[in-house]
Amino acid sequence: MVDLVLDLDTGIDDAIALSIAAKDKGINLLGVTCTYGNVTVEESAYNTLSLLSLLHREDVPVYIGRNRSLLSSSPYTPREAGRKIHGKYGSGDIKLKESPRKPEPISAKAFLTSLMKEREDITIVTTGPMTNLASILIDEPSLSKWKGKIVFMGGALTVRGNVNHFAEANIYKDPESAKTVLESGLDITMIGLDVTERTRLYRKDAEKWKEKGSELGLTLGSLLDYYLDNTLGMDETYVHDPSAVITVLHPEYFTFLPFPLTVETEGIDRGRVIIDDKRLLSRKGEIKVALDVNRRLLEGFLADIEKYL
Repeated sequence: MVDLVLDLDTGIDDAIALSIAAKDKGINLLGVTCTYGNVTVEESAYNTLSLLSLLHREDVPVYIGRNRSLLSSSPYTPREAGRKIHGKYGSGDIKLKESPRKPEPISAKAFLTSLMKEREDITIVTTGPMTNLASILIDEPSLSKWKGKIVFMGGALTVRGNVNHFAEANIYKDPESAKTVLESGLDITMIGLDVTERTRLYRKDAEKWKEKGSELGLTLGSLLDYYLDNTLGMDETYVHDPSAVITVLHPEYFTFLPFPLTVETEGIDRGRVIIDDKRLLSRKGEIKVALDVNRRLLEGFLADIEKYL
């Protein structure tokens, strides 16, 4: 069993990733730290707590992280494109029931810092900007020697971005934080658009989930319906954030190659993940980059999510 922390900007595909992490017997979910991105950090926390109630995982603590990028002086305001894809508050066209619980009194940064200092046998999965992690590494440089694992959904190494020709959305929202994390030397796995755009969730999945009749099934099915309508606008859509959780459970679904990576922080290609040619020969700080995926196996796993409902 993998001891896991999720760092989410909880929109629709984050909700599916959270459901897998909260319900799969192969994962012990230690906590969820919230960030901005699809929504504000406060909306992310609200959605996360609401979904954990639906998942009957009120035991999982939720922590609020930074509300802005590393260099920003004002709180993050979600882009109109993100609001369209995930809905005004990150939950499509439905209003999630408010949880009676509140976020924990300590910050995401304090929680993660303490946990990383105490344990080196955990995995942190990020599905939004990596500001929370970068803030820790800047203030606690000794943690660059931490032996735990990080999996991030973000970047586009061999395909074009989804914000512009170069950049993927999670990296684009805070390139400086991504650069800090990717150059840290930690044990990192990248699940980027290179693989997440090769697999699909389908309208038939949403229908199967809703047919379960449970509140969770109806909610996830409705969320996926909205996501399908507002991403590709067809009966199928990409599998972004769930892929990052699935790779923790089934790394054999993916093909990885090691590269030292960095992020462009200036110019027209700001937010672009690239191979760091300065470290290429030394092979220092190589990151496991997923460049191919067994579509049949990953989609088969997703089709079986109804077992959680």
